Amino acid sequence: MPLQQLVEYFNDRLEQEHKNTSRAFTLQDGAAQALFGPLRIGSRLKPVRCVDALEITVGSYAQLTVNVSEEQLPPLLAENSPLAGDIGGNPPYQSVIDFDRLARTVHMLNFLPQAHLEELLFLDVDPRHILGVKSDHGAYFEEIIHKCGLHTGNIVIVLTVDQDYLRLYPILLKGLENYQRRGYRLALKFTAGSLDKTSQTFINRAAADFIGLQAPDHEQRGDEFEEQAQEFARFGLALGGQGVLFNANPTRHIELARRHGFQFVQYDEPKHDGQQHHDSQSEPVKKNPSPTRQINSAVYPAHAGGVTAKH
Repeated sequence: MPLQQLVEYFNDRLEQEHKNTSRAFTLQDGAAQALFGPLRIGSRLKPVRCVDALEITVGSYAQLTVNVSEEQLPPLLAENSPLAGDIGGNPPYQSVIDFDRLARTVHMLNFLPQAHLEELLFLDVDPRHILGVKSDHGAYFEEIIHKCGLHTGNIVIVLTVDQDYLRLYPILLKGLENYQRRGYRLALKFTAGSLDKTSQTFINRAAADFIGLQAPDHEQRGDEFEEQAQEFARFGLALGGQGVLFNANPTRHIELARRHGFQFVQYDEPKHDGQQHHDSQSEPVKKNPSPTRQINSAVYPAHAGGVTAKH
């Protein structure tokens, strides 16, 4: 189905769900965007590369772009803006769930032009979304995935492990298991120094396909992040799942990732002028014809308990 028709389909669906005539989804310069209260959201798709063959990509990590919109706001979505918080009568975290679903739909629409490559789409999920949905996690999004002609095995649900929510990890695990039963892949992402005994228990129980470490945005002494990556490899990657270094600096972190057993790295090439937000690649990248096979092959072996194909 053409992208414009899919945008109209999801607008119709949103109207039916919210009993509202607002058209949240739009196409701007060939890229899908959406209005949510005062916000216009879009996508930047950042390549995830094989650390031993950087010209090969196995998927894209979807980063949200957010701008203030001057257009007339959809009344219901304006009320449910994440800037306003949950209002009376709404279930806990309902505004977060609505925003998360809208953002994931935008990312899926922007991923479609490269979906024929059978790559993976890494999507962040807010832990409050998992906590706020009582059952059947992933069912709503599964309908969107199938409508776009894909399957859940193309999607990697990325949960940033936040210490504030880790005390609720039995509830989080139940939600993640619901995603996994539907065939979604799972990635757990940590920041440097955030791995503790509770986190290790969570990794063991979650049986994630990928274990990720977020490289810091700010400059650090080379040996400081080296030590953090080494500790993460020893206590995180050793528990299972394939390693992804997110937000890597290509001049400083590639060799570090190789030394410590990461299979994949996500980083940006320098952007050209006029580059679109939904396409973060500024130079040709060799596309892997079958990333699912590549990830599960002996060329990039998983750690114990690593990835198995899910369809």
